[in-house]
Amino acid sequence: MSLLSCIPESEGYQIEEEFKMQKITPFLWFDNQSEEAMKFYTSIFKNSRAGKVTRYGEAGPGPKGSVMTASFELEGLEFTALNGGPLFKFTEAISFVVDCSSQQEVDYLWEKLTEGGEEGPCGWLKDRYGLSWQIVPTALVEMMNDPDPEKSKRVTEAMLKMKKLDIQTLRRAYEQA
Repeated sequence: MSLLSCIPESEGYQIEEEFKMQKITPFLWFDNQSEEAMKFYTSIFKNSRAGKVTRYGEAGPGPKGSVMTASFELEGLEFTALNGGPLFKFTEAISFVVDCSSQQEVDYLWEKLTEGGEEGPCGWLKDRYGLSWQIVPTALVEMMNDPDPEKSKRVTEAMLKMKKLDIQTLRRAYEQA
C-alpha cells in the first residue's frame, strides 16, 4: 500500500497525479554510475525525465555527498538507480523490451543503446552498463502471431539470423510463398 493511499481526500487533501507512485518500480543496481546512467537513458528516450538524486550522508555506506540513488522516468515508467558498489552485475535474466513502431525507431534505439555496449542476437543488446534490452518492432510480434504456422516459422528463422531486427527482411520471410 502506498503512503498516499492512506491520505483521505475526503478530509480536504488532494493528491496531485504527478506525485502518485506506480505500484512496482524497477530498481537498478550500479557500481557508481547511477546518475550517469539516468542522464544517458533520459537523453535517448524522448518521453523521459530525470528525477530526484539522493546522496549518502554521514552514515554511508557510500562516501558522504556521493550519489546514492537517482530516479528517472522513461516512456511513463519510473526507475530508481542505486550506487551500491561492485557487488552485483546485470545479467540477461532481466531485460527491458522496447516496442518499436518503425524501423527508424529500431535503428535509433539500437545505435544509441549499443554505444559503448554490445550487440546480441535476435534484437537483444547490452548497453554500456551491462543492462540488457530487447529492441523489438511491433510488426515482429504481429507476424509471429499469425495463425499460419509456416509464416511464423519463416519469420522466426529469419529473426534467429539477425542481431538488430530488420522489419523489411522479416516481412519478406513472412510473405514468402
